[in-house]
Amino acid sequence: MTGPAKPVWRNPQLLLVLALIFLCGAIAGAVAMGTAFHHWPGNARPAPSWREGGKEISLLRFKKELNLTPAQTAELELVLDDFMKYYQMLQSQMDEVRAMGKTRIQRVLDEDQQRKFEKMLSELKQLR
Repeated sequence: MTGPAKPVWRNPQLLLVLALIFLCGAIAGAVAMGTAFHHWPGNARPAPSWREGGKEISLLRFKKELNLTPAQTAELELVLDDFMKYYQMLQSQMDEVRAMGKTRIQRVLDEDQQRKFEKMLSELKQLR
């Protein structure tokens, strides 16, 4: 008589496949976001952390094209600041999730598989 059956979710091959699917999904999401921002109306792509005057450019454009009052402009500036803080927090969390997933995948692989895995990631990165 054999012992209790091993739960399906503990199968290392299944876990590897799920981790790869998750990692590929995260990368595809990043590519999709990059593409979406590339096609932003008027190509006014939002700049992470408001580099190169992105916040001011966006605010001036909104003010001009939407004919905002000074009160609306001030409130919109707060909204944009909050949005960017939230966006940066989410981006940081996604970076941590990707790194953790990559580390866990690498622990499962032998050296040859790790090299191939790194090559796969490099190829996906180049597609972005």
